[in-house]
Amino acid sequence: MRRDYRSSAPPRVARAGLRVAARILGVFGVIHILAGCTLESEKPELALDTPAKYRAGNGEAATPRLDWWRGFGSRELTALIDEAQAHNFDIAVAVAQIEQADAQVRIAQAPLFPTIDGNASANVAFGKTGGNSVLNAKSGTSTIYASSLSASYVLDFWGKNQSTLVAAEEDAVASRYNREVVALTTISTVATTYFTILGAEDSLRILHQNVEDSSRILDLIMQQFSAGTASQINVAQQQSLVASLKAQIPPVEQTRQQNLAALAVLVGRAPEHFTARGGSMMNLTIPRVTPGLPSQLLDQRPDLRQAEALLAAANYNVNAARAAFFPNIALTAQTGFQSAALSTLFGPGAWFYTATAALTQPIFDGGLLAGQLDVERSLRQEALQTYRKDVLAAFSDVEKALIAMQQTALQEKYLREDVLASQMAFYLSEQQLREGTVNLVTLLQVEQTLFQAESQLVQAQLAHLLATVSLFQALGGGWSPTAKVADAAPAAAKH
Repeated sequence: MRRDYRSSAPPRVARAGLRVAARILGVFGVIHILAGCTLESEKPELALDTPAKYRAGNGEAATPRLDWWRGFGSRELTALIDEAQAHNFDIAVAVAQIEQADAQVRIAQAPLFPTIDGNASANVAFGKTGGNSVLNAKSGTSTIYASSLSASYVLDFWGKNQSTLVAAEEDAVASRYNREVVALTTISTVATTYFTILGAEDSLRILHQNVEDSSRILDLIMQQFSAGTASQINVAQQQSLVASLKAQIPPVEQTRQQNLAALAVLVGRAPEHFTARGGSMMNLTIPRVTPGLPSQLLDQRPDLRQAEALLAAANYNVNAARAAFFPNIALTAQTGFQSAALSTLFGPGAWFYTATAALTQPIFDGGLLAGQLDVERSLRQEALQTYRKDVLAAFSDVEKALIAMQQTALQEKYLREDVLASQMAFYLSEQQLREGTVNLVTLLQVEQTLFQAESQLVQAQLAHLLATVSLFQALGGGWSPTAKVADAAPAAAKH
């Protein structure tokens, strides 16, 4: 009776296999324990100079609204920002970079696990050979069939692979913060571009009205010139003013149309297929912004969180470079079957196993490892100084935006008073012109004063709006550390 060796192995072979399997499992169990051994981190001292309050702020504790742009009271602006968040290409690029960073985490995680390969081969040799091969007398060849599993693992005793993994995870976290930085920049750019368009439309309305008013005055002066009560100089001066006002229209129209084209790209549309209703800055409201405390910026601004994550990644890269100086321990194991006949490949005498441990200690590499360590340390120092600079720049951004808001608000207030007084002077001068009692030189000065004050008021209103947007951006508005990046670390970061 023939025994089917494919269904069961001899007891002795089975026991030997179990012993070998138990040894391999025990080795890999020790590996996972030792893999947690990492070098002590050389964390740099941040030494941040954090002020207690803003010089131009009231110091109240507050956080900007996530949808701060709704505070301006413009439905069109809200719709444009929603469209930009969905279709802006810079945001799409940042999302793709997140996917790349997550893939790099999986790549960095792979060395922490053993590599297992399946092998199958059939080797034909000519002439007499040893081993389990059988020589074919007629052909003078021998054949060996083999099927095996091989496993290899590099023992991460010094924490090199673990540090590389954590560095990749920190890079993945930084990529998520970068996405929020890009989104905040895009939203702020949409708002400033839209307000610039509104400012241009307000300027165009004022310019057309001024051309109409100055042309009406020109007609009155022409009538007086025909009557002999005005000189040719008076006519020429007024004609010059009318022409000067008309010449100011094309540059403003250029600004409006160019910003419309830029706004189309921001929302992911072709300029030829994009239109905006526009309107007037007078229909907008200035939302109240409370800057809060300077220390809040470290959590509120995604760019600072990004710089912090990059600094952490650089620190772990230094650890990995230091670990490269220590011995490299590699374990390999192989088990399978080998036979000269395919029919007996899985027989009792065909089974084999091997296990190998190898240690490699760098002795001389021409300064390669030392150079790599110095590079990583200098990159960490660069990341540290960049983080410190970004923190101070963040404080400066808030201070400058607060100052701009305060001063442009005062300028807008005074210019409104100036425009009201100039409008009254213009109205009275026109009435006196009709009565023939006004000095035409005085009338010309009144016109120029009014037109200049109206233009400056539009610019002050626009500057006030832009300063408000800058303050929201400087405070990290529209981004929540808890709501948006609570799960910033990728799934592989659970170590």
